[in-house]
Amino acid sequence: MLAPFSCRLFCWSFEHGVVPSSMKSANITPILKEAYLDSSDPKSYRPISNISVLSKLLEHLISKQLVTHLRKNDLFPDLQSAYLSNHLKETAVLKVLLDILLSLVSGKLALLSFLDLSAAFDSVDHDTLLQRLQTS
Repeated sequence: MLAPFSCRLFCWSFEHGVVPSSMKSANITPILKEAYLDSSDPKSYRPISNISVLSKLLEHLISKQLVTHLRKNDLFPDLQSAYLSNHLKETAVLKVLLDILLSLVSGKLALLSFLDLSAAFDSVDHDTLLQRLQTS
């Protein structure tokens, strides 16, 4: 039976605030970002990390406890969309659109700025990242 072992492992992890090192490894698969990109260029790929089932279960339990704590103590911002059930990214987009429309209707100026982090991983020096991951 795996359940009693998993339960003891997860309880120990919560009590000590430590994730066992064996649960910190992942199989990383490079996936081409877009079909039209040059497949011989490493910058055309994004890494997909596959973690073990036990790691995923622990991550889910931690997430549940964190969201419960944040809700119980009213620590989520009023317009929080991420990490909550029944809160879609489309809802957040509609809220922004409504705010812009209401500003324009009332004669105010509306300005919207976007920050694209989709290629943020590409700007990381991979040798430095690997070295830091190995030493930490």
